[in-house]
Amino acid sequence: MHTSTMKAPEQLVKHLQPAIWAKANRLHLAKIISEFSHELLLQPEQTGTDKGWNRYRLTAPDAAGAVYHFNARLMRLQHWHIDADSITKHVNDAPQPLDSILFIQEFKSQLLISEAQLPGYLEEITSTLYSSAFTMSRPQLPAEQLALADYQTLEHAMTSGHPCFVANNGRIGFDASDYEQYAPEADQPVRLVWLAGHRSRTAYSAVKELPYDVLIREELGQTVLDAFHATLRSKGLQPDDYYFIPVHPWQWYNKLAILCAPDLANQRLVCLGYGPDEFNAQQSIRTFYNRSHPEKRYTKTALSVLNMGFIRGLTPYYMDSTPPITEWIREAIGKDPYLVQHGFTLLCEVATVGYRNFYYEPFGKQSAYNKMLAGLWRESPAGVLQPGQQLMTMAALLHKDYNGNALLPAIIKAAGAGTAAWLRQYLRAYLKPLLHCFYEHDLVFMPHGENLILVLENHLPVKAIMKDITEEIGVFRLRTDIAEKGRRICVDVPEELRILSILTDVFDCFFRFLAPILDTQCDFPEDAFWELVAECVYDYQADQPQHQEKYDRYDMFAPEFTLSCLNRLQLRNHRQMVDLADPAGSLQLAGTLPNPIAPFKHAAKATAALSGAADV
Repeated sequence: MHTSTMKAPEQLVKHLQPAIWAKANRLHLAKIISEFSHELLLQPEQTGTDKGWNRYRLTAPDAAGAVYHFNARLMRLQHWHIDADSITKHVNDAPQPLDSILFIQEFKSQLLISEAQLPGYLEEITSTLYSSAFTMSRPQLPAEQLALADYQTLEHAMTSGHPCFVANNGRIGFDASDYEQYAPEADQPVRLVWLAGHRSRTAYSAVKELPYDVLIREELGQTVLDAFHATLRSKGLQPDDYYFIPVHPWQWYNKLAILCAPDLANQRLVCLGYGPDEFNAQQSIRTFYNRSHPEKRYTKTALSVLNMGFIRGLTPYYMDSTPPITEWIREAIGKDPYLVQHGFTLLCEVATVGYRNFYYEPFGKQSAYNKMLAGLWRESPAGVLQPGQQLMTMAALLHKDYNGNALLPAIIKAAGAGTAAWLRQYLRAYLKPLLHCFYEHDLVFMPHGENLILVLENHLPVKAIMKDITEEIGVFRLRTDIAEKGRRICVDVPEELRILSILTDVFDCFFRFLAPILDTQCDFPEDAFWELVAECVYDYQADQPQHQEKYDRYDMFAPEFTLSCLNRLQLRNHRQMVDLADPAGSLQLAGTLPNPIAPFKHAAKATAALSGAADV
């Protein structure tokens, strides 16, 4: 944000009010206790019961006399459903305000965080609280209205971030004015900066039908393209010697204008100025939706801010391999008859551009300095909609306003089909395709809420759209039908951990949070939901009996499965949680979880058989 347009200093922090800050801390502390207890970092002690809840106590090991009390229900998957209003803190029996930042310090020895990591982690916790206070201070649509809202209104109404991570809105690198301009929840229009990169340093890669000239004309339009070409000619340069690169404005002002100074001075890079279209930052921060032309592609840019365990750059080395992966997945997965039948759709990453800074290449491809200037174009979901359909981020299924009211009951009510029918439709659209990709193709995604877009028809889910399909996927065997440069997605994961791609990523990281909303706000018992999940699994297995050997080897109904802990990853190293070259080797495992569908192993099979017979 330019100084001339900055808000007055005091205006930037007007949301930091005592009542708002206290509420943000209370809600966040409920999440901290819930998730750290789930990951066995904290061991609350039950002290009694209170009006249908169990009463618990936590005694801080690193703060003399500090004791917390709260009410909770322990649900399936060892999920701690905590009554945030019940949390109290006392020090030597004197009541104290709730403070998430202090809580981390009071329990630091149990959290296994090093002194070196602690200050940076606390900064991310503070930034997460800042984000909550900001969104609390803004008007929120009631659930009934939000259920009827358009795709981007829903996208920018999301307030919770990743459901598992405690420090999930760090954005370390943004200043207070950057936050109001570029944070997804700020919902401000953003125009991208465009650079021209000399082809001796810049590579463009795309699917076969998108040569550079076609892509760039579709994205910029001929008028802008002519103006950019004129800028280059005015400097005595030939446009055909350059590729154009979209850049996040923050990245230009804070990183590239200085770090790329030698290349700018020598005209290997040329700044062309802002493009004409207005974009909205999506939940993932560095991906932009074109609000001027929704039919155009998403644009993903490098953004060197620290957020949830990684510097969010883009590497030019991966960019070259992205389109070949897209070509393979579009053919192998996109045309799979079973997936087509279930409406499973891929938003393909169809073109990339990346610039290499030769000064920093000696420090290796994984250096943050070598991930500063690249861009990616992804298909728009607008192209898959039929008349009468609407888009919704799957994260909306877990959304609650700051009074604790969930959005899901309003969506189900608007559909008018009943909760069980709505859930069956949802599981058919979401879970069955993931099972099929796993058992048929040895392929797994990162299918959390922000990575999925649901297509609704009369508020009923009819298909799921998967995005981030070239970075956050894995194939469990070497596929020779993938072009060699795209085989980075072929990963070596121990046999016993492979099923965690469903049991952890879907059950523990998404359904675990969905079930309590159904139980407490939709009058739909938790076990009834898990029985529907079991029924869906059996229904898939009946559809595809040829994989019986795999069903036995990777048993969805195993009595228990290994607990994979996401917060432990971030506590160990909040700047890089996972070695991207060996993601399985980075896992933090701690004990086991009882499988919530194991109790329904045979009953659900019979129900699925009856349901299948009725559909014939």
